[in-house]
Amino acid sequence: MEARLSFVTLGVADLARATAFYRDVLQLPQIPMPPGAGVAFFELGHTWLSLYPRPALAEDATVPDSPPAAFPGFSLAHNVATADGVDTLLATLAARGATIVKPAQDVFWGGRSGYFADPDGFLWEVAWNPHFPHV
Repeated sequence: MEARLSFVTLGVADLARATAFYRDVLQLPQIPMPPGAGVAFFELGHTWLSLYPRPALAEDATVPDSPPAAFPGFSLAHNVATADGVDTLLATLAARGATIVKPAQDVFWGGRSGYFADPDGFLWEVAWNPHFPHV
């Protein structure tokens, strides 16, 4: 298997609400889809973010659609080029309506990070990592 991630698909409770958040709050570039497609796609560089109704995603994977846990055990991350960039981006997202879960702060590994949640509770970390040059 090649070392790459093609899609991250989030099972969402309300596709229209989640699509509006990723399009309007995060301002990600949305890929046009035909009306009634039942899915939303956003470009993330060489990876795509897919939003799909949670029950349909569970059905597709042939697993039960159990209630989401308070913490699903993973987070998504967006790295920025500077420590101040963490504060700036989190403030911008909060002003657009994102829920800040952890304000920007210096962290034990030598960088700076904070977290916000999307409308379904998926956590996104905004981080500056001086040990990881890729932004």
